[in-house]
Amino acid sequence: MSGSVIRVALVDDQPLFRSGLRMLVDSQDDLEVVGEAGDGLEARSMVRETKPDVVLMDIRMPVADGIQATEWIVADAGDGGPRILVLTTFDLDENAAKAIRAGASGFVLKDAEPEFLLAAIRTVHSGTAVLAPAATTELFQHFGERGPKPGDPDVLLRDLSAREREIFQLAARGLSNAEIARAEFVSEATVKTHISRVLSKLGLRDRVQLVVYAFENRLV
Repeated sequence: MSGSVIRVALVDDQPLFRSGLRMLVDSQDDLEVVGEAGDGLEARSMVRETKPDVVLMDIRMPVADGIQATEWIVADAGDGGPRILVLTTFDLDENAAKAIRAGASGFVLKDAEPEFLLAAIRTVHSGTAVLAPAATTELFQHFGERGPKPGDPDVLLRDLSAREREIFQLAARGLSNAEIARAEFVSEATVKTHISRVLSKLGLRDRVQLVVYAFENRLV
Protein backbone atom coordinates (compact mmCIF):
# COMPACT_ATOMS: atom_id res chain seq x y z
CA MET A 1 0.00 0.00 0.00
CA SER A 2 1.30 3.36 -0.92
CA GLY A 3 1.95 6.43 1.21
CA SER A 4 -0.85 8.59 2.52
CA VAL A 5 -2.77 8.72 -0.77
CA ILE A 6 -4.93 5.72 -1.61
CA ARG A 7 -4.57 4.76 -5.28
CA VAL A 8 -7.94 3.80 -6.77
CA ALA A 9 -8.81 2.04 -10.05
CA LEU A 10 -12.28 2.15 -11.63
CA VAL A 11 -13.73 -0.78 -13.58
CA ASP A 12 -17.18 -0.29 -15.15
CA ASP A 13 -18.51 -0.57 -18.69
CA GLN A 14 -20.44 2.71 -18.45
CA PRO A 15 -18.13 5.68 -19.21
CA LEU A 16 -20.57 8.17 -17.69
CA PHE A 17 -20.70 6.25 -14.39
CA ARG A 18 -16.89 5.98 -14.35
CA SER A 19 -16.62 9.71 -14.98
CA GLY A 20 -18.84 10.43 -11.98
CA LEU A 21 -16.80 8.08 -9.80
CA ARG A 22 -13.57 9.71 -10.93
CA MET A 23 -14.84 13.19 -10.03
CA LEU A 24 -15.98 11.96 -6.60
CA VAL A 25 -12.79 10.08 -5.77
CA ASP A 26 -10.43 12.78 -7.08
CA SER A 27 -12.25 15.40 -4.99
CA GLN A 28 -10.70 13.83 -1.87
CA ASP A 29 -7.22 14.80 -0.68
CA ASP A 30 -6.36 11.24 0.36
CA LEU A 31 -7.72 9.45 -2.75
CA GLU A 32 -6.49 9.41 -6.35
CA VAL A 33 -7.78 7.63 -9.45
CA VAL A 34 -4.83 5.97 -11.20
CA GLY A 35 -6.58 3.93 -13.89
CA GLU A 36 -9.86 2.98 -15.58
CA ALA A 37 -11.15 -0.02 -17.52
CA GLY A 38 -14.39 -0.86 -19.30
CA ASP A 39 -14.33 -4.65 -19.02
CA GLY A 40 -12.73 -7.41 -16.97
CA LEU A 41 -9.96 -8.26 -19.42
CA GLU A 42 -8.92 -4.63 -19.75
CA ALA A 43 -9.06 -4.39 -15.95
CA ARG A 44 -6.50 -7.16 -15.52
CA SER A 45 -3.82 -5.42 -17.60
CA MET A 46 -4.70 -1.98 -16.20
CA VAL A 47 -4.23 -3.21 -12.60
CA ARG A 48 -0.89 -4.79 -13.52
CA GLU A 49 0.31 -1.48 -14.94
CA THR A 50 -1.07 0.98 -12.40
CA LYS A 51 -0.80 -1.10 -9.18
CA PRO A 52 -3.76 0.49 -7.35
CA ASP A 53 -4.50 0.00 -3.65
CA VAL A 54 -8.26 -0.37 -4.17
CA VAL A 55 -10.28 -1.42 -7.24
CA LEU A 56 -13.94 -0.44 -7.60
CA MET A 57 -15.26 -3.37 -9.64
CA ASP A 58 -18.56 -3.60 -11.51
CA ILE A 59 -19.90 -7.14 -11.92
CA ARG A 60 -21.85 -7.18 -15.18
CA MET A 61 -19.49 -6.23 -18.01
CA PRO A 62 -18.70 -7.46 -21.55
CA VAL A 63 -15.66 -9.60 -22.51
CA ALA A 64 -15.04 -10.70 -18.91
CA ASP A 65 -17.25 -9.93 -15.90
CA GLY A 66 -16.19 -8.63 -12.50
CA ILE A 67 -16.06 -12.11 -10.96
CA GLN A 68 -13.57 -13.36 -13.56
CA ALA A 69 -11.57 -10.12 -13.31
CA THR A 70 -11.43 -10.45 -9.51
CA GLU A 71 -10.12 -14.01 -9.80
CA TRP A 72 -7.43 -12.90 -12.27
CA ILE A 73 -6.31 -9.91 -10.20
CA VAL A 74 -6.12 -11.93 -6.97
CA ALA A 75 -4.25 -14.75 -8.75
CA ASP A 76 -1.83 -12.28 -10.37
CA ALA A 77 -0.96 -10.37 -7.22
CA GLY A 78 -1.63 -12.76 -4.32
CA ASP A 79 -1.78 -11.27 -0.82
CA GLY A 80 0.07 -8.14 -1.93
CA GLY A 81 -2.58 -7.19 -4.46
CA PRO A 82 -5.23 -4.47 -4.31
CA ARG A 83 -8.37 -4.68 -2.24
CA ILE A 84 -11.36 -5.15 -4.52
CA LEU A 85 -14.67 -3.47 -3.72
CA VAL A 86 -17.56 -4.80 -5.79
CA LEU A 87 -20.24 -2.41 -7.02
CA THR A 88 -23.65 -4.07 -7.27
CA THR A 89 -27.19 -2.97 -8.08
CA PHE A 90 -28.96 -5.39 -5.76
CA ASP A 91 -28.70 -5.99 -2.01
CA LEU A 92 -29.00 -9.77 -2.28
CA ASP A 93 -27.00 -10.49 -5.40
CA GLU A 94 -25.56 -13.99 -5.85
CA ASN A 95 -22.91 -12.50 -8.14
CA ALA A 96 -21.69 -10.31 -5.27
CA ALA A 97 -21.30 -13.46 -3.18
CA LYS A 98 -19.37 -15.13 -5.99
CA ALA A 99 -17.08 -12.11 -6.34
CA ILE A 100 -16.34 -12.13 -2.60
CA ARG A 101 -15.58 -15.85 -2.76
CA ALA A 102 -13.24 -15.03 -5.66
CA GLY A 103 -11.29 -12.66 -3.41
CA ALA A 104 -13.14 -9.32 -3.28
CA SER A 105 -13.02 -7.58 0.10
CA GLY A 106 -16.60 -6.35 0.18
CA PHE A 107 -19.44 -4.90 -1.80
CA VAL A 108 -21.40 -1.68 -1.91
CA LEU A 109 -24.59 -0.71 -3.72
CA LYS A 110 -24.21 1.48 -6.79
CA ASP A 111 -26.83 3.89 -5.44
CA ALA A 112 -25.07 4.30 -2.08
CA GLU A 113 -24.53 7.81 -0.74
CA PRO A 114 -21.22 9.32 -1.98
CA GLU A 115 -19.96 9.63 1.61
CA PHE A 116 -20.61 5.92 2.20
CA LEU A 117 -18.71 4.92 -0.94
CA LEU A 118 -15.73 7.08 0.03
CA ALA A 119 -15.77 5.61 3.54
CA ALA A 120 -16.00 2.13 2.00
CA ILE A 121 -12.85 2.72 -0.07
CA ARG A 122 -10.93 3.78 3.04
CA THR A 123 -12.33 0.90 5.11
CA VAL A 124 -11.42 -1.72 2.50
CA HIS A 125 -7.96 -0.18 2.15
CA SER A 126 -7.36 -0.45 5.89
CA GLY A 127 -8.56 -4.05 5.87
CA THR A 128 -10.01 -3.71 9.36
CA ALA A 129 -13.74 -4.12 8.85
CA VAL A 130 -16.42 -5.86 6.83
CA LEU A 131 -18.48 -3.49 4.74
CA ALA A 132 -22.22 -3.41 5.37
CA PRO A 133 -21.86 -6.36 7.76
CA ALA A 134 -25.60 -6.92 8.09
CA ALA A 135 -26.00 -7.10 4.32
CA THR A 136 -22.93 -9.33 3.97
CA THR A 137 -24.21 -11.67 6.68
CA GLU A 138 -27.69 -11.77 5.15
CA LEU A 139 -26.18 -12.51 1.75
CA PHE A 140 -24.22 -15.52 2.96
CA GLN A 141 -27.08 -16.83 5.09
CA HIS A 142 -29.21 -16.72 1.95
CA PHE A 143 -26.74 -18.67 -0.18
CA GLY A 144 -25.25 -20.73 2.66
CA GLU A 145 -28.56 -22.59 2.97
CA ARG A 146 -27.63 -24.36 -0.26
CA GLY A 147 -24.18 -25.28 1.00
CA PRO A 148 -22.84 -28.51 2.48
CA LYS A 149 -23.67 -29.91 5.90
CA PRO A 150 -22.33 -27.90 8.82
CA GLY A 151 -18.59 -28.30 9.39
CA ASP A 152 -17.13 -29.55 12.67
CA PRO A 153 -15.80 -26.50 14.55
CA ASP A 154 -13.50 -28.77 16.61
CA VAL A 155 -11.76 -29.68 13.35
CA LEU A 156 -12.03 -26.42 11.39
CA LEU A 157 -11.17 -24.17 14.37
CA ARG A 158 -8.81 -26.55 16.19
CA ASP A 159 -5.89 -24.10 15.99
CA LEU A 160 -7.84 -21.30 17.70
CA SER A 161 -7.83 -20.68 21.44
CA ALA A 162 -11.15 -20.53 23.30
CA ARG A 163 -11.08 -16.71 23.26
CA GLU A 164 -10.18 -16.67 19.56
CA ARG A 165 -13.14 -18.94 18.81
CA GLU A 166 -15.47 -16.57 20.62
CA ILE A 167 -14.12 -13.61 18.66
CA PHE A 168 -14.32 -15.59 15.40
CA GLN A 169 -18.03 -16.22 16.03
CA LEU A 170 -18.76 -12.57 16.81
CA ALA A 171 -16.80 -11.31 13.78
CA ALA A 172 -18.54 -13.87 11.54
CA ARG A 173 -21.89 -12.42 12.63
CA GLY A 174 -20.76 -9.01 11.42
CA LEU A 175 -19.95 -7.31 14.73
CA SER A 176 -17.46 -4.44 14.61
CA ASN A 177 -14.29 -4.35 16.72
CA ALA A 178 -15.99 -1.95 19.14
CA GLU A 179 -19.01 -4.25 19.52
CA ILE A 180 -16.79 -7.30 20.04
CA ALA A 181 -14.73 -5.38 22.62
CA ARG A 182 -17.90 -4.55 24.59
CA ALA A 183 -19.15 -8.15 24.39
CA GLU A 184 -15.81 -9.62 25.48
CA PHE A 185 -14.92 -6.90 28.03
CA VAL A 186 -11.57 -6.18 26.36
CA SER A 187 -10.06 -3.23 24.51
CA GLU A 188 -10.44 -2.69 20.76
CA ALA A 189 -6.67 -3.09 20.42
CA THR A 190 -6.94 -6.55 21.97
CA VAL A 191 -9.74 -7.44 19.56
CA LYS A 192 -7.60 -6.34 16.60
CA THR A 193 -4.76 -8.54 17.83
CA HIS A 194 -7.06 -11.55 18.20
CA ILE A 195 -8.63 -10.96 14.77
CA SER A 196 -5.16 -10.82 13.18
CA ARG A 197 -4.23 -14.11 14.84
CA VAL A 198 -7.49 -15.75 13.75
CA LEU A 199 -7.00 -14.64 10.13
CA SER A 200 -3.40 -15.87 10.16
CA LYS A 201 -4.24 -19.26 11.68
CA LEU A 202 -7.12 -19.87 9.25
CA GLY A 203 -5.21 -18.58 6.22
CA LEU A 204 -7.77 -15.86 5.54
CA ARG A 205 -7.05 -12.47 4.01
CA ASP A 206 -9.55 -10.21 5.79
CA ARG A 207 -12.81 -9.93 7.71
CA VAL A 208 -14.98 -10.54 4.65
CA GLN A 209 -13.20 -13.82 3.94
CA LEU A 210 -13.77 -14.74 7.58
CA VAL A 211 -17.53 -14.27 7.04
CA VAL A 212 -17.35 -16.34 3.82
CA TYR A 213 -15.46 -19.11 5.64
CA ALA A 214 -17.95 -19.18 8.50
CA PHE A 215 -21.02 -19.33 6.27
CA GLU A 216 -19.59 -21.74 3.70
CA ASN A 217 -18.76 -24.14 6.55
CA ARG A 218 -21.99 -23.22 8.37
CA LEU A 219 -20.14 -22.37 11.59
CA VAL A 220 -22.62 -19.62 12.56
